[in-house]
Amino acid sequence: MTSAFWDRYGPVSLVTGASSGIGWAFAEELAERGFDLVLTARRADRLAELGAQITAAHSVKVRIIEADLGDPVAPALLLDQTRDLDIGLVVSNAGFGLKGPHEANDAAAMTEMVMVNCNAPFQLAHGFIPRLRQRQTGGLLFTSSIEGLMGCPYSAAYSASKALVIALGEALWGELAGSGIDVLTLCPGATESEAAAKQGIDMAKLQNVMPARDVARLALDNLAEGPTFISSEAYKASFDQLLALPRRDALRAMAAGMKG
Repeated sequence: MTSAFWDRYGPVSLVTGASSGIGWAFAEELAERGFDLVLTARRADRLAELGAQITAAHSVKVRIIEADLGDPVAPALLLDQTRDLDIGLVVSNAGFGLKGPHEANDAAAMTEMVMVNCNAPFQLAHGFIPRLRQRQTGGLLFTSSIEGLMGCPYSAAYSASKALVIALGEALWGELAGSGIDVLTLCPGATESEAAAKQGIDMAKLQNVMPARDVARLALDNLAEGPTFISSEAYKASFDQLLALPRRDALRAMAAGMKG
């Protein structure tokens, strides 16, 4: 499995949002599978820590690029600084969320979120697809969220941004079918990450929280099974029930649950 995976998607993978959470876990999992890595995030110190850790453990090469994907030019920077590398797998993972009543969210923060969650995957896919086509093999992996499957009350802007990522991944999966390029959109449920705490979420109060490493491993193992993969069986069952309801009933039920 690991050898065949490396043959299809190696030798180098780019992981955005690698300084914590699922991005950090993707980097660890890919290093264990023998990939050289390009790691990018805003916190260069965290990337350096991760790079040293996985280089010592797996003897892979790591290139660190400090970049803020809230900056519109950041995707072009990443494309320019990786032109010399044979990147076979692009993991567009960077993202963040906002919770609470929509009118209470900071307007600037919402704009930044759209740049990170939406513009970055748009532009990275646009720039890397020609390189992957030239290779005739490889993969694109986008991190969305279970909340992208429907509009989620009290998470309106975030769920809308993640719905865009699902639509992007599905469209590209269709466009690239038969090209040798696999596309998968990952939709995690609750996952161990510092991002939740930043949104004011108490992880101790959530059920069925998955370790980030399990989420990353399952996503990579299902990369060829696109277009969309829900990593949590529990959250998949919950959303299957919601989506089977009339949409009005589903939205009211979710809003009531969030209020509670």
